[in-house]
Amino acid sequence: MKLESNLIAPAFKLRDIHGRTVDLNEYRDKKVFIGFFRHAGCPFCNIRVHNLLKVHQELKAQGLEMIFFFESKEKVLLQSIFHKEVSPIPLIADPEKQWYAAYGLEESGYKSAVSHLSTFVQTAFKASSLGVPMHLMAGEESIKTMPAEFLLDQGLFVKEVHYSERLNDRMNVDKIRAFAASGKKPVLRTVPAAVEMAY
Repeated sequence: MKLESNLIAPAFKLRDIHGRTVDLNEYRDKKVFIGFFRHAGCPFCNIRVHNLLKVHQELKAQGLEMIFFFESKEKVLLQSIFHKEVSPIPLIADPEKQWYAAYGLEESGYKSAVSHLSTFVQTAFKASSLGVPMHLMAGEESIKTMPAEFLLDQGLFVKEVHYSERLNDRMNVDKIRAFAASGKKPVLRTVPAAVEMAY
């Protein structure tokens, strides 16, 4: 079942690919972006990760944390320099897709096929130009997995959900920026008192 806004997100306590414990409850007082991606060789997802990495420090400075999930096994992700260097963002392997199911991710052979037929060539070219991984699936990964992205507000309330209709259909980065900046009190600058002139 898909998640909806204003529900509390399913909490997890998992180990990322570097062995660090990632407890969602420890993010309760923060804003969080959670991205669910396909397999480690998916160019659509790796381009998205590349683009998110470019704005990571900017968003973190605004108080937004990120957590990434991949359906590939941990050993597959650790074989990739690209995925290892996603750190310090936690990257969690979920080959059984337990948390994909908990967050309502969809499997659609039709939507995946349409994406591959309509945009794979240009996506593959872009992935190659950026130097991000692009290779066949390994093991039990699925061609049908459709990505999804979530914004959690303080208290782990789901603020925004985005279930991809196509493999290159992702949440707008400007929407993520606006969410990260929302609720912040403006910084008040003190205007120095006028200096009295003596005559």
